[in-house]
Amino acid sequence: MSHRTLPVATLGFPRIGRHRELKFALEGYWSGKIAESDLLETAARLRAENWALQRDRGITKIPSNDFSLYDHVLDTAVMVGAIPAAYGWKGGAVPLSVYFAMARGSEGDSNAGCGHAHHGHGVPALEMTKWFDTNYHYMVPEVSEDQAFTLTSQKPVDHFLEARALGIHTRPVVLGPVTFLKLAKARPSTFKPLDLLERLLPVYEELLGRLAAAGADWVQVDEPILALDLTEGERHALAVAYGRLAKAVPSLKILLTTYFGALGDNLAAAAALPVAGLHVDLARAPEQLDAVAGAVRADRVLSLGVIDGRNIWRADLAAILDRLAPVVKARGADAVEIAASCSLLHVPIDLELETALDADLATWLAFAIQKLGELSTLGRGLAEGRDAVREAVDAASAAIAARAASPKVTDPRVQTRIAGIDAGMKSRKSGFEARRRLQEGAIRLPLFPTTTIGSFPQTSEVRKARSAHAKGALSHGDYEAFLEKETESAIRWQEEIGLDVLVHGEFERNDMVQYFGEQLSGFAFTQHAWVQSYGSRYVRPPIIFGDVSRPKPMTVRWWQYAQSLTERPVKGMLTGPVTILNWSFVRDDIPRSEACRQIALAIRDEVADLEKAGAKMIQIDEAALREGLPLRHRDWQHYLDWAVESFRLCSTGVADETQIHTHMCYSEFNDIISAIAAMDADVISIETSRSKMELLDAFRNFSYPNEIGPGVYDIHSPRVPEIGEMTDLLTLARKRLQDRQLWVNPDCGLKTRKWEEVRPALVNMVEAARRLRAPAAAQ
Repeated sequence: MSHRTLPVATLGFPRIGRHRELKFALEGYWSGKIAESDLLETAARLRAENWALQRDRGITKIPSNDFSLYDHVLDTAVMVGAIPAAYGWKGGAVPLSVYFAMARGSEGDSNAGCGHAHHGHGVPALEMTKWFDTNYHYMVPEVSEDQAFTLTSQKPVDHFLEARALGIHTRPVVLGPVTFLKLAKARPSTFKPLDLLERLLPVYEELLGRLAAAGADWVQVDEPILALDLTEGERHALAVAYGRLAKAVPSLKILLTTYFGALGDNLAAAAALPVAGLHVDLARAPEQLDAVAGAVRADRVLSLGVIDGRNIWRADLAAILDRLAPVVKARGADAVEIAASCSLLHVPIDLELETALDADLATWLAFAIQKLGELSTLGRGLAEGRDAVREAVDAASAAIAARAASPKVTDPRVQTRIAGIDAGMKSRKSGFEARRRLQEGAIRLPLFPTTTIGSFPQTSEVRKARSAHAKGALSHGDYEAFLEKETESAIRWQEEIGLDVLVHGEFERNDMVQYFGEQLSGFAFTQHAWVQSYGSRYVRPPIIFGDVSRPKPMTVRWWQYAQSLTERPVKGMLTGPVTILNWSFVRDDIPRSEACRQIALAIRDEVADLEKAGAKMIQIDEAALREGLPLRHRDWQHYLDWAVESFRLCSTGVADETQIHTHMCYSEFNDIISAIAAMDADVISIETSRSKMELLDAFRNFSYPNEIGPGVYDIHSPRVPEIGEMTDLLTLARKRLQDRQLWVNPDCGLKTRKWEEVRPALVNMVEAARRLRAPAAAQ
């Protein structure tokens, strides 16, 4: 029996496969174990399964061209011919060797230590960065001032036809031209990529013409930059682009999609564009519904993104039905579409695979497939009335009520502790200069002290031992003995080469967030809930479902063991609260700031126990502090205030003699330098080697008083830098900072590298520091 429903849409579906089929096919292809035809066959099978799955779950607007072998922004760059000359493309169809060289680099280079064989022309990969404020990474397109664009493939058309051959009519997805250029990097940087819009638009016109000729009636064009602060010039570019595209192919209706935030001051510009429909994110910005409904013309389709495409909590279907019913009644069922807020790329695929999850917690969650059911229920409920979907709505309401009342979620002890936070818990006892003098007396170090960021290579032997222990094939005692042996070997080698401050190597840790989350209350972990970070790298983010506390010490045992082996100081190594928060699925029933403070108090306890055990240096990594910045500048200060407060909560309960370190592996500091200074870490280590120390200008211009370890070699490449190279970088650093401020360290942790790369690089790094000490002391 068929049911009436409003149009129900997804904007994209996870591409990786329920069992990570795409990952294994890609890595098999890269290593030469399977042929290109096998890879493409796996990809086609995954697409077919995704389309059928969405159709069978009641989705009426099914996307195509949301699938990618690596990244959808890279797909767009290749499709429009934005392929830098270094990759050797001479025109015509773009071979996979060129595509993957852009994605991963080729022989002679490495892309972020992915550890796979390389194909191509001996060139580095394109840069990679975060997709807006998500944990997905995209490849940054490069365009030149004389850039010529051309349609190199009709992948969106091919996938549309592929689905149609299976009896499924899809709505192709295309990254919008303005967002594409806004995200692109100018080479050289003397012009704005958006200046190339007039050259790019004919390619989009040709593509839309081919889609219309193939039988497409709608196309989804993504312009997520509409959630950003835009200039009048950028808004004008949108008007120019859609004025052209609407006229070029009038038979093809454009659904303009925005997501990740409110349209805000871009609403009038978006509503004025000559498109047939507009999608808005009501999961991230529910407050914009009335303004959007009032601004968008009645003859346009309004797509309402009410199911959260970025988090994993079950939706309150009753509340959504109540909220949307008046909009549907006012606009008419034909002019409203119910949708996910953004692509479901950002959530795991199927909750049914998680057989080991706590039974109560499982009822509170919805992964991608479960979200399809929620969308279908809403579409039918709005078309036929609440009674038609009563069972599903009541089940959702019951689950939400049970979650709110569950003692697993709320811990009175944590609540009491949060309420007891006072100003004294957020500041060190003394200012930095006083602390520095005490620390110099307690920790005798030479000028330009050498250290590493924390992790050492996780070899295949380490991973095998961890896996065997998890499966019960290696006893706990034998596993501990193995880890002790690895740790002792790392300590002895660091002593041998002359590092001043040692680390234990982190051989016991699976991941810098997961390791801590597994030992904190309020966290849950999955077995199969993978999401794509980039390419074939998938992660299983922890789920923060309840109040967070630390039942017992998490790192003290391994720090004590390492320190017992040496007279040199060994750093205690922790992940900071903001990074743990930003790399997890966070509960949605309290503010993110409160969840972060809870984690901070748990880490504060660990810092206290490390200090009590004798640690003189404790590093609290905040790799993701900048990643959490809101998309709109006006919201930055609020975020930075509570993020910095959270760091200080976990780091300030120590004596002045205890040295607090932090590490940040991003490369933009100018606009948040005051927040970094407010963290008041005694030592901050940062990634600077690629910028030739230019990033230190932010610290110099700010007169940053504390100590800094600017990375002197790029750990993302397997090459071993020469001593002179690092000496030159340190010389550049000395021109920007005082000698007493400078530490010497790599750019980032060494977990993803191989020992044969790490050993000579660190030997050279120690020698570079030594060569500078004598002349610096003489000066």
